[in-house]
Amino acid sequence: MTSVAPTNADLALGTPSASEPGNAPRRFNFNLRQSGIYIAFALIVLLFTVLTGGDMLAPQNISNIVVQNSYILILAIGMIMVIIAGHIDLSVGSVVAASGAFAAVMMVNWDVPWPLALLITLVFGGLIGAWQGYWIAYFGIPAFIVTLAGMLLFRAVTLLILGNRGIGPFPDEVRTLANGFTDGYLGNIGLGALGGADLFSLLIGLVAVGAIVYTQWRTRAARQHYLQAVEPLPMFITKIVIAAVILMFVIVQLARFRNLPWVLVLLAALVIGYSVLTNRAVFGRQIYAVGGNLQAATLSGVKVKSVVFWLFVNMGVLAAVAGIIFAGRLNQANPTAGNAFELDAIAAAFIGGAAVQGGVGKVVGAITGGLIMGVINNGMSLIGAPSEQVMLVKGAVLLAAVAFDVWTKRRSGASR
Repeated sequence: MTSVAPTNADLALGTPSASEPGNAPRRFNFNLRQSGIYIAFALIVLLFTVLTGGDMLAPQNISNIVVQNSYILILAIGMIMVIIAGHIDLSVGSVVAASGAFAAVMMVNWDVPWPLALLITLVFGGLIGAWQGYWIAYFGIPAFIVTLAGMLLFRAVTLLILGNRGIGPFPDEVRTLANGFTDGYLGNIGLGALGGADLFSLLIGLVAVGAIVYTQWRTRAARQHYLQAVEPLPMFITKIVIAAVILMFVIVQLARFRNLPWVLVLLAALVIGYSVLTNRAVFGRQIYAVGGNLQAATLSGVKVKSVVFWLFVNMGVLAAVAGIIFAGRLNQANPTAGNAFELDAIAAAFIGGAAVQGGVGKVVGAITGGLIMGVINNGMSLIGAPSEQVMLVKGAVLLAAVAFDVWTKRRSGASR
């Protein structure tokens, strides 16, 4: 009988291999590597809530955190997929700037209708991703080199488009997408001492909670059906209750302020879509296969070059989306837009649980990593910390996240 060697992803996650003797499915195996990021996020929020006297969790501040970090979170979704496949993209900040500049020229200078301009901008971003993906996937140049060159090339493109001046203002619809909020379609409802809150937003929150409960229960039932390890029922229920309480708290605070930001709706759609893609679709499984064990993926028939190529096309499209959101938020395309965005996106991916060697990571983890960076920025600003302290804390958090990744791999290898 042919034995199947465990993949890098299996080793990183500490998942037992079915081919190893004595490795029958265990009842429960607490995965510190996956759960630690959420515990750390909760502790960081709690710390800044205490330091700011509760201002961290004020309705307006929660809304600000979402809106101000939306473009980094969008980039983090694409970056986590690139990193899972074992690559990196250093050009996304420059692509954000070039895309915003391109969209501004079309809408402001050429009077192109905004829906058509946004569509063309997404194609523009996809073409940039295809350009880089070709050199990486089919020509064999390392992604680090190609995207480092892209960082310079597309910053130059931005300067050629804009010169040394900004272009604006943007149409109201674009500004609304970046800074606007949903309307109170059903009016407000009283919440006692909390005052009034938008009923439509609250209903959206309840639907989201119901969807989380349903999908998690189905996932648990499927694992049990295939005799895979699951956590005890009391712990499962506790996790669901905690997630539901946190989600509804955030929704209630947003409903008390100015309803749901449109960019949050966009982010939710992207997170759901890309989570399904990475967890359920064949393409998503191929991404993990390429990053986990390139040779095994090739021998298994995975079209590695095609997977890598389309990953960078996708990264270009998401960078264009982030460019539109960032320019719309500022109401101007600026030559210096996107500076260091690639560093924030990469940091979000690694803090969110991506493995340095590839093969490991989740979209939700990248979003959590991005929010950690956003909460640190926001919290340090609220307490009046200087910029050098902010950079110091962010650098320490990133180093700690990667050190934790390396430590868990060694610990997993030693236990095996």
